[in-house]
Amino acid sequence: MSRVIRRIMRGIVFATLLAPLALTAQDKLPAWCRSAPRPEFRTLRRVTVSQPWFDVYVVAPSVFAIHEPRQSQGTISYLIVGEKQALLFDTGMGIGDLRKVTADLTPLPVMVLNSHTHHDHVGSNWQFSTVSGMDTAFTRRSALGSREEAQAEIAAGQTCGDLPEGFDPKAYETRSWEIKTYRHDGESIDLGGRSAEIVATPGHTPDAICLLDRAHRLLFTGDTFYPGTIWLYRAETDLVAYEASIQRIAALAPQIQTVLGAHNVPVAPASVLPRLLAAFEAVRAGKIAPTASKDKVRYKVDDISFLMRAPEAKLPE
Repeated sequence: MSRVIRRIMRGIVFATLLAPLALTAQDKLPAWCRSAPRPEFRTLRRVTVSQPWFDVYVVAPSVFAIHEPRQSQGTISYLIVGEKQALLFDTGMGIGDLRKVTADLTPLPVMVLNSHTHHDHVGSNWQFSTVSGMDTAFTRRSALGSREEAQAEIAAGQTCGDLPEGFDPKAYETRSWEIKTYRHDGESIDLGGRSAEIVATPGHTPDAICLLDRAHRLLFTGDTFYPGTIWLYRAETDLVAYEASIQRIAALAPQIQTVLGAHNVPVAPASVLPRLLAAFEAVRAGKIAPTASKDKVRYKVDDISFLMRAPEAKLPE
């Protein structure tokens, strides 16, 4: 047998021995990690940034979706760039260095406004000097920061691949931040050459909002809507208020082309908004049978689903 053939044979044997190890490593990954990123991202133009924790995509003129695909929440923040300043709608988990990402994308000053103040949307608020908030007690309480919920987000099975260099898991927490300006429903924020209008949509949380960019026919919906199962089970969630809020944004559908949610996939057509309302109304009317999930129930209407508290579930005091 020639040396060349012997080398080929050794290579085949070596590859055969390694194959089960590779499969085992793949099998150990959480299911959500094995399917990331979702196929919908293939249609979007990706932008290279200095921080590998984030994947950044152009989703509209001068609008960047900043995705965190290596954490199970799949949180998406948005940088909306005007001629004079940029608005950062949410700041994600606080695991990667978001301030460096925004500096990669624009030299303009950046102000922060949160779609709501759950921990997975305010994690990097502390990195920015100009943070606005809705004038609610829930917002003020969230601004104090927290640790327990943040730690749960880096537990086994919640992250995929390496955490950012220099990140200290033991010290990880949602850091407190200062609210410089309080905002209100209907207020318009001038970015220079474009504006964003606040649409109060309480329900998921008391301080939940959407942002409407009328000129570009964009509606940023936070956790009021996103592709995937919408979480409506926490103690601060008000289902009556949520229904009123989605009635409001469904009425905006004729003025909108693109809906941009805060998890999983950054773009959806405006036609999803009336379907969201119809699905929720069907659930509230008792027309949809739930499936149980521990102390929660899931309702599914076509491709829209909601995760809610089970009727007998007790709220934490």
